[in-house]
Amino acid sequence: MENQFLEAMNFRHACKTFDASKKITEEDFTAILEMGRLSPSSFGMEPWKFVVIQNSELREKLKAFTWGAQGQLPTASHFVMILTRKKSMKYGSDHVKHIMNDIKQLPADVCELYAQFYEKFQKEDFRLLESERTLFDWACRQSYIALANMMTGAATMGIDSCPIEGFDAEQTEAFIRDELKIDTEEFGASVMVAFGYRAEEPRGKSRQSIEAVTAWYN
Repeated sequence: MENQFLEAMNFRHACKTFDASKKITEEDFTAILEMGRLSPSSFGMEPWKFVVIQNSELREKLKAFTWGAQGQLPTASHFVMILTRKKSMKYGSDHVKHIMNDIKQLPADVCELYAQFYEKFQKEDFRLLESERTLFDWACRQSYIALANMMTGAATMGIDSCPIEGFDAEQTEAFIRDELKIDTEEFGASVMVAFGYRAEEPRGKSRQSIEAVTAWYN
């Protein structure tokens, strides 16, 4: 029996141009967002925010400094900026307390222990507090888990996607702040992703062999 996950992985490719006449249904796109929302993150701190940009004027403004989405922005059915939390991922922040108390609803004693583990992890194990950028980059790695799940999940439904890092970081931050009115002290752009239906069939996948990327120590 064909492995459906591998089938989806082989179907998925970085779609540069979509068929603009084909739109993803609301039900299917909600499912894609759910795949992101339900993704795992380190300590379950959910650093992401999914910003869906459908407005054509906003997309045109974004296109001016997003060189990696010149074909996708005008044609994608749905376009998402994945934002990631910055300072609020630090131990003791209101966000961290909110996740532990309100989302996980941990008992007080467990919450205290959890907070101690989280602080030690950030201070000693991964040394994430050396700079704000170090903390943000670590949080971005969590957002990429959501990105991957959304793209592969979309592929299982026959929906194409393309991850996009080709953008000017400073201009993107200004766009988030000035156009979207989102607090850039709290959130920064980690990656973008376009969804839709392919305009033409892609060439076959080119990857290194399994032997080249795997090491076994039995």
